[in-house]
Amino acid sequence: MKRLSSLLLCSLIALGGCATHPAGPTQSKARQAKIEATAPLLLISIDGYRADYIDRGLSPSLQQLAATGVHADSMQPSFPSLTFPNHYAIVTGLVPDHNGIVNNTMVDPQLGKFSLSNRSAVSNGLWWDQATPLWVSADANGLRTATMFWPGSEADIQGKHPDYWKPFNSKVTPNQRVDQILAWLDLPRGQRPTFLTLYFDAVDHAGHGHGPDSQEVNQALRDTDAAMARLVDGLRQRGLYGKINIIVLADHGMASAPLENSILIDKLIPMDDVQEISLGVLAGFNPKRGHDFNAIEQKLEQPQRHMRCWDKTRIPARFNYGANTRVPQLVCLADVGWRITTTDYQARHKGHISIGEHGYDNADPLMQALFIAHGPAFQSGIRFHSFPNVDVYPLMAHLLGITPKFSDGKFGDVQGMLKPEPAAAAQ
Repeated sequence: MKRLSSLLLCSLIALGGCATHPAGPTQSKARQAKIEATAPLLLISIDGYRADYIDRGLSPSLQQLAATGVHADSMQPSFPSLTFPNHYAIVTGLVPDHNGIVNNTMVDPQLGKFSLSNRSAVSNGLWWDQATPLWVSADANGLRTATMFWPGSEADIQGKHPDYWKPFNSKVTPNQRVDQILAWLDLPRGQRPTFLTLYFDAVDHAGHGHGPDSQEVNQALRDTDAAMARLVDGLRQRGLYGKINIIVLADHGMASAPLENSILIDKLIPMDDVQEISLGVLAGFNPKRGHDFNAIEQKLEQPQRHMRCWDKTRIPARFNYGANTRVPQLVCLADVGWRITTTDYQARHKGHISIGEHGYDNADPLMQALFIAHGPAFQSGIRFHSFPNVDVYPLMAHLLGITPKFSDGKFGDVQGMLKPEPAAAAQ
């Protein structure tokens, strides 16, 4: 009956993807005890929640978590400050140039083209296996994992999915996403996940569609915070609120990009002479056989209005970008508030062009992201300094009691937000 109940619950709560794994008979009692003693960790992303949005006073639930936990001045995204590259940086500790997800749109010599709308590419683990996400390492350490939407979680990475996961569906409401997390936490001991992720996207969508200073963004902040309140209430009802470590963050910020702030790249170079990889804030081009790509590079690497262009070998070192084979040979970065596009693209997408954008220089103040942490491992009521988002990975590995993979993150940068270890506190 127990097994039947488990299967029934799985079918109800994980129609998009679910796995049940009975406790392995070879697992030592000591290891099982350690797993059961590990506080659950819930990683929450509010896509596009710029660090200063919280100052608008529209997020009382987040403000309460910040006031009673750790609130960083900001968290710096990795370059480029785009959604998929940064979500993967957070769970791998590797900057996009090292984790392989170098853009939302990219080309791999063997795999072809990747884009957010290409479901077969998004779910293909070969795109993601240049890095090891935390759920794979947690699984190897006997911990159960669950992802309520997270870039990469739909793919079979190094032979592993999270134990429980959902294919992304934008129609699933914020409240339904919260309810799924609570349902997973209601699973019997031995099936209950220890590492969970939750993803909200309304703030990002509103920012793209209406700009960061719009009433639509303000409403999205309210709606997302209401879902956070539902989550907190649900945790309290289950007696988990004081027992679970919660990290709430964003992947990047958002900047206003008026429609007229468009750089028409086809007015500068003949588009038939290059392979167009991506347009937008970060545009990329590869050579096309039979054309003089060197001449195109020489022209675009000269000072341009509202953008900077580099051969991938000459990208400024502070961006940590350009070594990966998936980075195009020529990269052009728009100034904040601008986009790189073509006359044809503008005509085809008339009325559907974002007036809020991200992907810019990751040091720009408008690209900085939210970071709040709350739970038994964290100090209470402290303001923390800014830090790069790759530092979150070794922090989470520490909270889960697992050895992190090699990463670009530094645990020492964020260790100060944790309560002192009992032994250290006694000294």
